[in-house]
Amino acid sequence: MDRHVPGQGLLRQGEGHLYTARGSVLAFKALAAQTGGDFSLMERTLPAPGTAGTGRRPPPHRHTNCSEAFFVLDGTIAFELDGDAITGSSGDFLLVPRGAAHTFGNPGPDAARLLVLHAPAMDGYFAELHELWSRDTPPSTDEERALMARFGMQPC
Repeated sequence: MDRHVPGQGLLRQGEGHLYTARGSVLAFKALAAQTGGDFSLMERTLPAPGTAGTGRRPPPHRHTNCSEAFFVLDGTIAFELDGDAITGSSGDFLLVPRGAAHTFGNPGPDAARLLVLHAPAMDGYFAELHELWSRDTPPSTDEERALMARFGMQPC
């Protein structure tokens, strides 16, 4: 579902090509189709912990085929990067180099927002993740890991 067609003018907060997964809203500002596959960019809103149907972090993983970068817009994000716990807040940036083990979540009392850049683009993965999470029951960890493997991610 699109709440404004990406690539056609200014995209405001929460606008873009929209997906959901693990209770998060993923508003893609730039898709592979627009960037020649060079990168994808999303605004990700992570709900407060304990919100019904939410709270799952991505399984710890590493990307074999892309780098990932996070810029915290609002709230607090708890990152794990190669075994180190790092807390980021508004204005903080974290680069996850290709091959680095990582995961992240929202430990704060309120929703948190961040920009997430994948280079090269990874929006195809999130389209399929959205499909998994749109079913009547959440996917199993094994189903998520199988999807991750198809897109060059290895569980840690």
